[in-house]
Amino acid sequence: MKLLVIVSSLDLTQPFSATPAWWQLLKALYEVGVDVVAAPYQGPAIESPWWRAAANPAQREGDLFKWLRDQWRRVGGVKQTQASGKQIETEGLADKLVRRTAQTLIAPRWQRHVDRILTKQPDIDAVLVITVPLNQLGGLAEHVITRHHKPVFFYDGDVPASLPNFMGFATGFRIYQGADLSEYTAFISNSEGGKKGLLDLGARAVHTLFYGADEDLFSPLDVAQDLDAFFYGHGREYRAEWIDAMIREPSQHMPEARFAVRGTHLGDLGRAEMLPYLSFSKLREYACRSKINLVITRKAHASVFASSSSRPFELASMGACMVCNPYEGLETWFEPEKELIIVHSAAEAIERYRWLLSHDDARRPMGQAARARFLNEHTFRHRARQLVTIMESYL
Repeated sequence: MKLLVIVSSLDLTQPFSATPAWWQLLKALYEVGVDVVAAPYQGPAIESPWWRAAANPAQREGDLFKWLRDQWRRVGGVKQTQASGKQIETEGLADKLVRRTAQTLIAPRWQRHVDRILTKQPDIDAVLVITVPLNQLGGLAEHVITRHHKPVFFYDGDVPASLPNFMGFATGFRIYQGADLSEYTAFISNSEGGKKGLLDLGARAVHTLFYGADEDLFSPLDVAQDLDAFFYGHGREYRAEWIDAMIREPSQHMPEARFAVRGTHLGDLGRAEMLPYLSFSKLREYACRSKINLVITRKAHASVFASSSSRPFELASMGACMVCNPYEGLETWFEPEKELIIVHSAAEAIERYRWLLSHDDARRPMGQAARARFLNEHTFRHRARQLVTIMESYL
C-alpha cells in the first residue's frame, strides 16, 4: 500500500502536541510495509528514514498566520475553557474570517498540489488527512475522489475535544464549523465514544484508531529512581481540578516525597519542582527516574468513553507505575489495580502514593504488567496494521 498523508505538522520544534505521535504512526506504517509520502499542513516538509516528504504549498502563508496568532495571544492572552460537552458552539467572527480566508487562498493551492502529486505518483492508493483544519480545505476530498478515484480518509486525533459541543481547545482551531464531513470516504477517530458525534456531524462512516506508542522510542531505562511522583504535560485546560488533586495538594501534604513536573501553563503546583524543559527525548529519562508516573487526562477525553490519549501508552511502554484520574473506558486498554491505579480524590491520591512508595514489591510488578499488556496490544505497529485494514476495506 502507498499513502499520501497530509499531516498537521512534521516539525517537532513547533507546539503541536500530537506531532510526536504522528511521527510514530508514520514510522510504524513504514515498518508494516506501507510506502508513505507525507506533506505537512503547517511548517516545513521534513524528510525521515520512514517517509518521503512532499512540500507544504502554503508554508509562507501558514508561517505568517502563526506569527500573527502568536502576537495576538501575547497582547490579549488565551481564554481558557472548561467545556462540559453540552454547549452548542457558535462560530466567532475571527474563526469565520480565518476559515474563509483559508478557503479562498489556501485550499486552491492544496488542491493543485495534491493533483500534481497524484498525477506524478498514480500508484498512491489513498489519501489520509491527519488532524488538519478540514473546514479550511473544503472540497479537497471530493475533488480527489472525483478526479483521481482515490479514497480520502480523515483522522481526527483530538476527539472529543475537537467537536463543536466541546468548543475545541482555546488554543486551537475550530475545525468543524462550515465543514462538509460527507465529502470524505470515512472518518477515523481516537475515541470510541466520540464516533456518534462525528456521525451526527455528517460523516458517512467512522472507525476507531486509538493512540499507541513506539516500543523502541519509549523503552525502559535502567536509571536510579530519585523522583517519587512525576507528571508531564501542557496546560491546565480541561484538567485543573485533577492537577490540584494529584499534584498540588499531595505535594503539600507529603513533604517527605519528591514531586516533579515537566510542562508549561500548569498553574500552582504546590511543592512540586519544575524540571528543565529540554528536548522531547528527555521525557523518557524523567519518567524512568520516577517511582510513580501520573496520568492526568483532560475532562473532555476522560468523560467520553475510550477517548484515547498518548500518555498511558507511552508510560506503559516504559514499564511505569501509573496513577490516573477517573477516565471513562480506561479499562479498554489496561486493567485497574493490576496494570494501573485510578484515584478519585486528593485524599485517595495521597493514600495510594504513600502505599506505593512503601511497597516496591507491588509497585514494580504493576509497571511490568502494564508494559506486557502494551507490547501485546498497544504499540503503534498494532495501530498501523489496524489502519491498513480499515483503508483496505475501501479499496
